[in-house]
Amino acid sequence: MVDRKGTTGAGSEEVDRYLAKVPEPARATLNKIRTLIRSVVPTEAREGISYGMPAFRYKGALLGYAAFPNHCGLYPMNPALIVAMQDELKRYETSKGAIRFAVDKPLPAALVKKIVKARVAENEGRKKR
Repeated sequence: MVDRKGTTGAGSEEVDRYLAKVPEPARATLNKIRTLIRSVVPTEAREGISYGMPAFRYKGALLGYAAFPNHCGLYPMNPALIVAMQDELKRYETSKGAIRFAVDKPLPAALVKKIVKARVAENEGRKKR
C-alpha cells in the first residue's frame, strides 16, 4: 500500500529494485514521476510491477511508467485519456497507450497530477456503475 509518506510494502520494494537498475538520468526522472503519482493517488492505491514496469492499481489498473534507452514513458492505461488530453500533450510523442518524454526531463508536475486525478476519477466512476 502507498501512503502520503511513501511507506513501502512488497510492491514498493519491487519498484525500488526496478528503479535501482535504471541508469541515470532516467532513474532520477522516474523517481520524480513516482513521487508525483504518490502525492495524488488515494491511500488505498497499491504499487507494484505490471507488464514489467512500475505501476499503480486503484480499483483496477491505474497507470504505469518506465524507462527505455532513449525515453521514459507514462502509461495511463486508458487510450481515451490520451486523446482527450491531446492539446496538453502536443509537446510529447504519444501513441495509443503511451506518453513519451526525455530521460532527463520529467513531465510537468501539474500535468502528471492531472493525469493521475483523471485516472482515479475514471476508476472510481467505473466501479460505481
